[in-house]
Amino acid sequence: MPTAVVLLSGGLDSTTTLAVARARGFDVYALSVDYGQRHRVELERADHVAKALGAVEHRTVRLDLRAIGGSALTADIDVPRGRSTDDMARGIPVTYVPARNTILLGLALGYAETVGAFDLFIGANVLDYSGYPDCRPEFLGAFERLANLATKAGVEGAGRFRVHAPLLRMTKAEIIREGTRLGIDYSQTLSCYDPDEQGRACGQCDSCLLRRKGFEEAGVPDPTAYR
Repeated sequence: MPTAVVLLSGGLDSTTTLAVARARGFDVYALSVDYGQRHRVELERADHVAKALGAVEHRTVRLDLRAIGGSALTADIDVPRGRSTDDMARGIPVTYVPARNTILLGLALGYAETVGAFDLFIGANVLDYSGYPDCRPEFLGAFERLANLATKAGVEGAGRFRVHAPLLRMTKAEIIREGTRLGIDYSQTLSCYDPDEQGRACGQCDSCLLRRKGFEEAGVPDPTAYR
């Protein structure tokens, strides 16, 4: 079976992406990153999801982006709550982590070289999302070109790296329906930017609101534990 590296945060989108990669016939090596995010409980969910969905291996890399800051997820900045869909569509929110997907994909690329994989999966989405610039198809295409220029495997012609974003143009409702079809237990995932110590979601951050809206529009009961 072909091998792939899947970036796994423990959230709804990355979990669905892992399930899609498995359904496409890939042996999956899951990679999570502890970058100092305030919602680190998601890493525990990622470990559970990786086991439940049959990943060959799950590694967590520690890289403290709090040293850079600049985001409500890595600095002492309040997470926005209760924003409308229109508000979310305006500008880039303070929950954007500077260069995060560039860094995460770079780590996934290095991991892929060590396990002999040429397929990288990421749960990027450009529809029901918060306007992050590093989730756009232009960025993903540029990173794919970089991957084939900047690696020993790419230069020596051992294979061609491909970046897959299977959820890129799906609504949150479509993602949930697909994941449900693939047998995902979404109660084990966490999307909240500011959960409590018990891992219960706040229900009011952008990520929670988009998730709740997705379950409602999908006609699927929301299994999320809210505080």
